[in-house]
Amino acid sequence: MITVSATVLGVFFKFRMPELSDTLPTGFGWIVAVLATGVLFSIAAVKGYRVVAAFANLVAPLMVVMFVVFGVIGFRKMGVTGLDNFWEIASTRIWTGGEPQPGQVKFTFWHVLFFSWFCNMVWHIGMADLSLFRFARKSWYALSSAAGMYLGHFMAWIAASTLYAVQLQADPTNTAVLPGPLAYNACGALGLLVVVIAGWTTANPTLYRAGLAFQALVPEASRAKVTLGTGLAASVTAIFPVVIMKLMGFVAMWGMILMPMGAVIFADYWLLPRFGMRRFIAEHVRLPMNWAAGAAWLASVVFSVGLLAAFGAASA
Repeated sequence: MITVSATVLGVFFKFRMPELSDTLPTGFGWIVAVLATGVLFSIAAVKGYRVVAAFANLVAPLMVVMFVVFGVIGFRKMGVTGLDNFWEIASTRIWTGGEPQPGQVKFTFWHVLFFSWFCNMVWHIGMADLSLFRFARKSWYALSSAAGMYLGHFMAWIAASTLYAVQLQADPTNTAVLPGPLAYNACGALGLLVVVIAGWTTANPTLYRAGLAFQALVPEASRAKVTLGTGLAASVTAIFPVVIMKLMGFVAMWGMILMPMGAVIFADYWLLPRFGMRRFIAEHVRLPMNWAAGAAWLASVVFSVGLLAAFGAASA
């Protein structure tokens, strides 16, 4: 999400931004934009949970409204005037299928389904939400995960796809997938602001909880310094298109690594007491490593890799 917000600077300063075929940084301007954005996000994450939550609460209403606006503008520019011609235009001019770009996998319904599944599985089944929800005063606050999933991985994706169709309609040779220009062409400066907000509200809590995780490995280290270091490492990584333009594979790997540990946490908290076993055993007996949990995690990862090797990703 650092790179998503960095594309906003590309609209203003006109430097070349990466495309799907790029693997290395596309120029000095791109490097500076990503690093500046990453440092800004990291500093905000260093401020702690209250700042992260306060900012999200402030800008979330605008972001929700603008996702709807993006979709409406995209549909209107593609010629949708009402429900009577929506499906015809959607199936013949917006979501038309077609051949993928050279070197890219053709997306099917199953690609979209499993990509969205893995994206959300990382946060929810992978228990990444818990780093924030430990502050929740009521259990139903967890419904905010569902709300965020719906807005970020449903409304926003549909809106983005319509804006991309508008871009291709205006210039069929412009196949760049860049949120900044897409939003600017639809809503001008306000669209750029929403792109920054969307990146900020995703990157900030991610950097915050990543800092907490690394601090757990080095308890004597300052949380602020660890979080800042994590953000800088993420920013340097985000410079390289070989990482950010291969999101499908990265998210799949991410899901396979994190999801099993979410299952371990669920079993430890909910299931073990029901079988008369102690939860939090590693903390209770001061184990530096819970080998049972590690074995369960490793077995799940090996099984997932085996499925991938047997059936492949491109054939999904």
